[in-house]
Amino acid sequence: MSKPLVGVTTYLDPARWGVWDLPAALLPAAYPRLVRAAGGIAAMLPPDAPDVAAETVARLDALVIAGGADVEPLRYGAEPDPRTGPPARDRDAWELALLDAALAAGTPVLGICRGMQLLNVALGGTLVQHLDGHVVEPGRFSHHTVKPVPDTRYGSLVPEAVQVPTHHHQAVDRLGTALLPSAYAEDGTVEAVELPEERGWVLGVQWHPEMGEDARVMAGLVRAASS
Repeated sequence: MSKPLVGVTTYLDPARWGVWDLPAALLPAAYPRLVRAAGGIAAMLPPDAPDVAAETVARLDALVIAGGADVEPLRYGAEPDPRTGPPARDRDAWELALLDAALAAGTPVLGICRGMQLLNVALGGTLVQHLDGHVVEPGRFSHHTVKPVPDTRYGSLVPEAVQVPTHHHQAVDRLGTALLPSAYAEDGTVEAVELPEERGWVLGVQWHPEMGEDARVMAGLVRAASS
């Protein structure tokens, strides 16, 4: 049996390597490493024209919306807070189109950090634009405890409270249509969301599983892709 092909979205930012200093499609190596550890094959999905999103999703077995820049507040009808980062409009448009296509096709979806926030926005939800306590310092992951909600998809994957790698200053505010909270931080922040089972395998987590050793969330995605 062939391994599932898991598309993972990327940054599009200036980068330097060797003698070069150019715009680049970037993805931390921890993402494909986690996909491989869970039994899948990772394919990078740099920002592209939204009108090819459905064709792209049709070639995948699962979709991961990776972490990254803050979602532009105009996407959920809000004015930018001074602490909100600069918009990544091409990435927002591309990833929202991918989410729409995946949800329509029933393709399994995992949103990580920004990916969870974008999933919420795609389904009509809103975000808290600044949250204290979930970033220790820029560029360094911290850890906190996440508690699952019983009888949820996430709770079935990880039934106990766990320490997770985290680095985010925004969070879910109003939940998008049909989304259910499936994990919380100790301060009450929603740390995982999901769609009901009849809507397909769709899960978002606010932390960065690729920066830890626990592959259970990604393994759940890969199993869903295999079926």
